[in-house]
Amino acid sequence: MTNLTDQEIIRRKKVEELKELGVDPFGHRFDVTTHADEIFRAFGEKTKEELADLNINIRMAGRIVLKRGQGKAGFMHIQDRSGRIQIYVRTDSISELEAKVWKLSDLGDIIGVEGFLFRTNTNELSVHVTKYVHLTKALKPLPEKYHGLTDVEEIRRKRYLGLITNESDRHIAYTRPKIIRAFQHYFDSRGFIEVETPVLQSILGGAAARPFITHHNTLDMEFYLRIATEIPLKKLIVGGMEAVYEIGRLFRNEGMDSTHNPEFTTVEAYLAYSNMEGMMDLVEDCLRSVTKEVLGTTTVTFDDKELDFGSPFKRITMVDAIKEKSGLDFSKEITLDEAKALAKKHGIEVEKHFTVGHIIAEFFDLFVEPTITQPTFVYMYPLEISPLAKKNDKDPRFTDRFELFINGAEYANAYSELNDPIDQKERFEAQLVEREKGNAEASEMDYDFIEALEYGLPPTGGLGIGIDRFVMLLTNTKSIRDVILFPHLREKPRK
Repeated sequence: MTNLTDQEIIRRKKVEELKELGVDPFGHRFDVTTHADEIFRAFGEKTKEELADLNINIRMAGRIVLKRGQGKAGFMHIQDRSGRIQIYVRTDSISELEAKVWKLSDLGDIIGVEGFLFRTNTNELSVHVTKYVHLTKALKPLPEKYHGLTDVEEIRRKRYLGLITNESDRHIAYTRPKIIRAFQHYFDSRGFIEVETPVLQSILGGAAARPFITHHNTLDMEFYLRIATEIPLKKLIVGGMEAVYEIGRLFRNEGMDSTHNPEFTTVEAYLAYSNMEGMMDLVEDCLRSVTKEVLGTTTVTFDDKELDFGSPFKRITMVDAIKEKSGLDFSKEITLDEAKALAKKHGIEVEKHFTVGHIIAEFFDLFVEPTITQPTFVYMYPLEISPLAKKNDKDPRFTDRFELFINGAEYANAYSELNDPIDQKERFEAQLVEREKGNAEASEMDYDFIEALEYGLPPTGGLGIGIDRFVMLLTNTKSIRDVILFPHLREKPRK
């Protein structure tokens, strides 16, 4: 028992005492008939007299999170997946063995109970226990005697403890799948087909990002963990599926902050015969629908700001947005040298592979993105940073691409898909030049995708929405690591 605390030593002794009583400290099956939230929904308004007349018997299980009294009677709170409920234990209402087991119980232990519902003298809906079953002994005490974890990193590292001790963790954990289901409901109801595409990809493409690289022994090939699902989904449009979507994990070997985790979830959707404007309408309608389904309202409170998803989203071109905030007008053609001079004047670092388009995007990041609060579509992105988007008919320096920004962060990316295989090959070639100049996020040449385009991709609109960030938004959570059950963290040295 080296390095064990006094509490841990005592609990291990109780394990042996349970064994001596013939009770398995780590238990067996227990058939549950109800949960805490179901009890409160069905009987929360019943009076003491009504409960006595109804004689409601229940069978439930959960973790002990509060104990009061340990003589001939006592109260406990047990917590199951849906919440907590108080139970009342009297030694004369259970067997002699069960009474001994009850006295060996600790905070954190998992138990099963049978009993009837009643109200205490303080009018709290409770369970009067008639059968007490030990299910699992907790060898470690709950943190801080159940006052909760205060170390944020420890909560993220030991999510199971956060789920036990923090209501906010449980709320996020249960809200996240509701949000994902709402996205599925939306796309399913509009005729989209949900599909699955490979996580291992032999060609880097679909986004500008650094990849994770792995090796397949049998094929003796290098693979990337996908940075996007875009390319295979567009191949399905070529195949005639016309409307497809995928909710899945992406992997990017990049920096980490409050809105970036190396492993994250997106929904990507592609619709034949649509375009950028169609995707704007779709994204706006989708996010409004998801918000309404999950929250029951189209007004979202995030970081003390009221965000309006019920009104039409603002739409503005990237160059107009820059002009609006800085006075600089990039709608007119300028040389690379002129753009570099402007960048230097405003403290923007110009990398070797930068063109005028890259610099325009940097000005947007500096002057505009942090200032956006309400949902806003920023469209007409420079050609150089949009290798898979169709050129704008009126100004080929730009593409029919937009990103959705809310409260200073990007939430969606969409465009009219480039379906010209000749143009697409030229874009890939330009990306290869960027890679040679040091842009590790540039795409590779994807001949297989070009061949697919040669068979004919109909005019198509495509979109991608970051699920994790949207979960943050709807749960008013400031860090992406708090909406992912198992976020990636620096390894903690073991003592």
